Amino acid sequence: MSDKPLKSIKAQVVTMSDSRSTGERKDTVGPMLTRELESLGAEINSPIIIPDEKDILKKTLCKLADVDGIGLIITTGGTGLAPRDITPDATREVISREIPGMSELIRSEGGKQTIKAYLSRAIAGIRGQSLIINLPGSERGAMQSLSIILPLIPHALETIRGEAHECGKKLGEEDKIHTL
Repeated sequence: MSDKPLKSIKAQVVTMSDSRSTGERKDTVGPMLTRELESLGAEINSPIIIPDEKDILKKTLCKLADVDGIGLIITTGGTGLAPRDITPDATREVISREIPGMSELIRSEGGKQTIKAYLSRAIAGIRGQSLIINLPGSERGAMQSLSIILPLIPHALETIRGEAHECGKKLGEEDKIHTL
């Protein structure tokens, strides 16, 4: 894999947090993910911080995908079991197709670090030509999750755009999980 696997991909990070959106707590996860995506070659703006409100997230995701043409939209936060954790619910309402394997992989690999990874309700899916992926709200969880699915992102985006033609490997070839 190239050292810049996200080269020429437009990306955006959206932090879902009531306390971070009001300034009560500082958002460290959004900027960290943004720096990481930029270091991997993505074209990216500063993270967007919004409260845990379903309608706001839905409008944000739709605008990023449909108007701004963002290919990779990463959300962080709101994926757990708390009453205001609505990120997967809002995401499910705006995507056309879910990609369960990505979130299954994150939970499976994350579960090797902490059993709590299996409490995540995060999902991934497609809206138009955009890939939307929910990540946990903790620094460690978000970065580990990104590193787990990073090898899938370029091919997923190529496939969504209709540019990928070869999805299989020859016998004996193997993909590895990338670590940041």
